[in-house]
Formats: sequence, structure tokens, C-alpha cells
Amino acid sequence: MRLPFAILLPLVTALAFAQTGESRYRLQVLDALEVHYRYTPEYDQTVTIQPDGFVNLQIVGDIRAAGLTSDEVQAAILDKARLRLREPEVTVVVKDFQRPYFVVGGEVASPGRFEMRGRVTALEAIAMAGGFKHADAKHSQVILFRRAGSDLAQTELLDLKAAASASSKKPLEELRSGDLLVVPQNRISKIERFVRFTNIGLYWNPIP
Repeated sequence: MRLPFAILLPLVTALAFAQTGESRYRLQVLDALEVHYRYTPEYDQTVTIQPDGFVNLQIVGDIRAAGLTSDEVQAAILDKARLRLREPEVTVVVKDFQRPYFVVGGEVASPGRFEMRGRVTALEAIAMAGGFKHADAKHSQVILFRRAGSDLAQTELLDLKAAASASSKKPLEELRSGDLLVVPQNRISKIERFVRFTNIGLYWNPIP
């Protein structure tokens, strides 16, 4: 089953730019920024990071913001602003940001994006998505996609059927912000250990 584009786009962005264990927050698509010029406040703007990862500013034009810290965006704006303004001073403030979330797709009753409030296991995520849609959905081959690098996602097959068993001693898989769970309808014969974000869509349709 293919996920709607409206779900796919924020997912890929989240995988690409979701905050990991770093000490500084890295900006994501749809984050809102306030840009202030100390000596030329007429150029102040509040902008939202667009799906392509850029913001457009009056003086400096397009600046890539997604994946950077606010300090890095500030430095990039200053580099361009110096071409137009004399000794500019710029401050970038994160006005609003994307809350941690995960996405569930495939053979569940209500696929979509869900806000992550505290710890959420893979089983709990499936329950929040309305549970498995069909009895023949592959409970034992739920696919987890997780950010593993600047342009890679790590894949893992989760056996939620075994995890749900009362006799199971394996800890339940806990999700991280930006994770994607896909419940396939058919058996998965092969899946790569790592995939590029641009190729994630190839795995929406499992191999019969």
C-alpha cells in the first residue's frame, strides 16, 4: 500500500533532519523562524521552512535552513547580508518547531502521523493507528524505517506477533521521533539493511 504524498513528504523530511542525540536542535521543514536585523528592522521577517528545506528572505534570497542549527542559519544569512548591508547584525529565533512524532502506514485501520508524547512502543503505535486492518496483515514483518545518517534510513523487520505473546522475553521496540512503521499486506522476501531517503517509497509495496 502506498502512503499519501501528504504523509510521505513530512516523513522523509523527518528521517532526514530529525533531531538525534546532538546537543543543539536542528531545524526541520515547517519550523518557523524570526529573523531580526538590529540596524535595519524594516527587513525583519517571520518565515516558515518550506518543503525543499529553504527559506526566502528579502535581502539575501534563498537560504537552506533544514538540517542546520539556528546559529548556522544565522551565519549563512550574515554571509549574504554583508553583500548588501554594512556591518549587519542578525539574530535568528526559532518561533515554532515540529513536535516529536512518528508515522504508521500500510495495513492499519487509520494510517497517519501521530504526536509522540513520552515513550511509545511499536505495538502501542499500531494500536494508536487503529490496530491491524486485516487478520492476514503481516504482524511478524512490520517494517521500521529509522534515520541512520545524512541521507540514509536503517530498516528493520519487527516481529510484533511474537512481541505481543505473553511468553515473549524480548523488550518491546521503542520508537524515536521521525520513525516510520509500515505494516505490509504480503510477505517481505527481501529488504535492504539501509536505504536512501529517495528510495524509501520503493518499499511501500511489499513483494507477494
